[in-house]
Amino acid sequence: MPVLPKKLLLLGASFQTARAARRLKRHRSAVPEQQKAYCELTAQFAATAFGRETGITAGIGYEQFRTRVPLRGYEQFAPYIERMKRGEADVLWPGRCAFYAASSGTADGHTKWLPVTEQMMVHFRQAGLDSLFFYTARVGHAGVFHGRHLFLGGATAVTRIPEARPFLAYGGDLSCISALNLPAWIERHFYEPGIAIAQMPDWPAQLAAIVARTRRLDITLLAGIPNWLLILAEALRTGTSRSRGRLANLQTIWPNLECILHGGVPVGPFQDELREAVGPNVNFHEVYPASEGFIAAQDADPAAGLRLLSAAGLFFEFLPMSVFHETLPAALGAKAVPLEGVTTGVDYALLLTTPAGLCRYVIGDVVQFVSAEPPRLIYIGRTQLQLSAFGEHLVEKELTDTLAKVCQRHGWVIVNFHVAPLFSNSLTGQLRGRHEWWIELKPGSVATPTGLLLASLLDVELSARNDEYAAKRKVNGLEMPLVRLVMPGVFEHWMRYHHRWGGQSKMPRCRSDRQIADELTGIARFDTS
Repeated sequence: MPVLPKKLLLLGASFQTARAARRLKRHRSAVPEQQKAYCELTAQFAATAFGRETGITAGIGYEQFRTRVPLRGYEQFAPYIERMKRGEADVLWPGRCAFYAASSGTADGHTKWLPVTEQMMVHFRQAGLDSLFFYTARVGHAGVFHGRHLFLGGATAVTRIPEARPFLAYGGDLSCISALNLPAWIERHFYEPGIAIAQMPDWPAQLAAIVARTRRLDITLLAGIPNWLLILAEALRTGTSRSRGRLANLQTIWPNLECILHGGVPVGPFQDELREAVGPNVNFHEVYPASEGFIAAQDADPAAGLRLLSAAGLFFEFLPMSVFHETLPAALGAKAVPLEGVTTGVDYALLLTTPAGLCRYVIGDVVQFVSAEPPRLIYIGRTQLQLSAFGEHLVEKELTDTLAKVCQRHGWVIVNFHVAPLFSNSLTGQLRGRHEWWIELKPGSVATPTGLLLASLLDVELSARNDEYAAKRKVNGLEMPLVRLVMPGVFEHWMRYHHRWGGQSKMPRCRSDRQIADELTGIARFDTS
């Protein structure tokens, strides 16, 4: 099939921008879109082994579906996925599946193999384009399509899965799988850094190759996880023009750069440094992607939350965290609600039903709706990554926002951090404790604080944000936090050791145990004074 000239694609982008703007004004379209997705997905599940086992039939009503089909995590789907990897047809989804996205998440680090069916690739392409047109509709033009789009993906190349033989099954980062399945027009006119570089398994080598290939191109959009975008920006700024020294920002290299598309982790701790690195006139555009599906994208001011991608082929459900339990007892299924049942201000565990064959899948994310009409939400944290060893019930977002606010107020730049409980016995034998913060700040900007000063500031800010934390502090159920300011390279060492050093890996921000903290203890040199 011939590839359309770019001029025609630009006309199409302008048309789609206007269409997206009209669609985003229709606030009451999301529920019918979700009902359509539900009907289409359940009809497909009815033709699978999984559907027959769980009683999913074509035309099944939602109330029956909700009470009949239990919630599942990855462990419950793993036996089905193993059968699919070996070539068995019609297991979780009609037909066979040849591609599997490797995802370690942020909770336990164990690799998950998530099916990527042909229909799932259609979802990712559609949702990716929708998120881009949310951006162009928001800024009022399609100028971002005049140049090339650089996606900073993962560092796990697509390779054959040995245990799948004789069936030909392949696994790797979702970004790499997507690159291999791009439409010809995207690959020719927009996609960077090219398939060969995207497939390089060595992250430092991939980074060097990206710098060498793209520094002279017309890049208008740069996409990735904020902390890895900063590493790319530093490599470009120091390596592009050695004779003139470090360049001011990425717009010096790419004058037409207009959009930073970011997601994966909250941008707050990195926003000021990222703004300095990319340039003053670049727009930030937030998306909410996961290996299990593309969930939401920014359509308005960042404070308004992210618009649920209700028309991209996924069916969403939401389980109140007040009833959530990690063991996923059978009764939980009936307590989840579809989109029309959500309430703003409530923390929900996110459930996905997808054209990859995952049905009522608990992905481990916690979200909260800012608005029901239109449906906009914010990411709160992970179901397993919360800090509540002493009954304080702190979530990842509160910890991240607290540290970001304190550091922005004082001009300190965050490189990485992790928070864990630290237990101690009082004189009465009662178990007491405190939070132990492991923080790496960027040296050389503003004078680095002492650990004691930072601990005091974090304590005041957290008390203002979280009533339960404040109550625990007031009655001495929690002691003052302990802040360990670690030397540069500690978090990098930990991430390299756990094979998380590369374009889409994330550092767990908190745990209610000391699994990560004890490992950091063996690595770190720090200052708590």
